[in-house]
Amino acid sequence: VQLQASGGGLAQPGGSLTLSCTTSESIVNINRMGWYRQALGKQREFVALLTNAGTTIYGDVVKGRSTISKDNAKNTMYLRMNSLQPEDTAVYLCYVRATVDADALWGQGTLVTVSS
Repeated sequence: VQLQASGGGLAQPGGSLTLSCTTSESIVNINRMGWYRQALGKQREFVALLTNAGTTIYGDVVKGRSTISKDNAKNTMYLRMNSLQPEDTAVYLCYVRATVDADALWGQGTLVTVSS
């Protein structure tokens, strides 16, 4: 499975962005998929995940202002982020885990920069 993240770019504080992660194979039966982020010089942070049962979990870094979703027909997962702040500046990485025991497969990331 190959993952392609997109949708990053420059946003102003208080603005919104929607990130996409498109896979090369069907995501209908993917056990879980989600996002992490990594800012320059910092550790990777958990952002959000979505299970095949529809459960969503958000990291404290985006809780209350982000929504993770997917479109099975487009093999694409989305992350909508609102109320962006400069501290949200990071490379956002998407991943999928086909089964509970499978290794995570990662996309290349998309850069989000929040600045006025």
